Amino acid sequence: MSNNRVQIFDTTLRDGEQVPGCKLNTQQKLIIAERLDILGVDIIEAGFPISSPGDFASVEQISRMVKNAGVCALTRAHQKDIEVAAQSLKYAVRPRIHTGIGTSDSHIIHKFKSNREAIMERAIKAVAYAKTFVEDIEFYAEDAGRTDNEYLARVCEAVIKAGATVLNIPDTTGYCLPEEYGAKIKYLKENVKGIDTVILSTHCHNDLGLATANAIAGITNGARQIECTINGIGERAGNTALEEVVMIMKQHPYLNLDTGINTKMLYSTSQLVQDLMGMRVQANKAVIGENAFAHSSGIHQDGVIKNRETYEIMDPADVGVNESSIVLTARSGRAALAYRAEIVGFDLTKVELDDIYPQFLKFADNKKEVDDDDVVHLMELNHIQKKATA
Repeated sequence: MSNNRVQIFDTTLRDGEQVPGCKLNTQQKLIIAERLDILGVDIIEAGFPISSPGDFASVEQISRMVKNAGVCALTRAHQKDIEVAAQSLKYAVRPRIHTGIGTSDSHIIHKFKSNREAIMERAIKAVAYAKTFVEDIEFYAEDAGRTDNEYLARVCEAVIKAGATVLNIPDTTGYCLPEEYGAKIKYLKENVKGIDTVILSTHCHNDLGLATANAIAGITNGARQIECTINGIGERAGNTALEEVVMIMKQHPYLNLDTGINTKMLYSTSQLVQDLMGMRVQANKAVIGENAFAHSSGIHQDGVIKNRETYEIMDPADVGVNESSIVLTARSGRAALAYRAEIVGFDLTKVELDDIYPQFLKFADNKKEVDDDDVVHLMELNHIQKKATA
């Protein structure tokens, strides 16, 4: 793999589906998995097979269907988990077992009531056992964000020797600052023997709103896989949003990093996941939110009408949105009114525009948004004729 290629590991069907109220049935998971495969993700984490018969069936059927992406199944560092995961992946073209254990002192002491050496031994055994079933083994050091770097490096080195091919360094609680998380990845790159033989992966949560920033800090310091979800859906405040990290790399070519994602499918994929999970994203969601390419301020509208790039750093078409939206409100200026009037068939002269604009403002002050029917009504009240059409 090229050193500037960043793999996209999508966990919408595993971590994303853990959100209360977002449970999917097998058929819905197959629909999303098929879309993710076409979208161009490298790995689809299809589920946690031992958690329920339904999840096992979903992973197995996704494994049968997906032809391009790798299919991954999550396990704990338990022998039975690993056996069930391997069974669920038996039809996958590119199977991956994702196993691991918590490595922070908080997890070791309070969750496992254990010690560092015992946890390291469990990690080694889990990876070695998973390796007897499939070649591609990803190890996750849960709560790596709060794990001592020196100990984390020792665990990573040990699981590489046991057969791990990917090392997942999760900021499980979303606690890290980007500088801290980036420094952690850099430390591992510089202090783990064999690190150049594996892929370092980011898995960042959004509890403090830093998931995307932390993932980018990770890849700029040597990670080459990002674990993310469509719409940033996931536990608590969510995960790194796939659409955000992909477009950051696309819009900042000086990073010299690339993904295999067909960005023109991002908006429709977002809509598909929203519809099937029944969880709408906020209107101001980056990249794919309803307002991501909408403009209602007169100053912004005037600039966009003259040249889209004055206020848009992305071409809407690049993410699958047809065009920017000029939304008429009481904050809109003459340029926006003239623009929208022309769309519905009225070519206003300067005199007509100056005459009708005060009436428009009075109307807009009493309504949150002025739609096309309202514009037509205003024109008709002022006896303005529609422009002739060929």
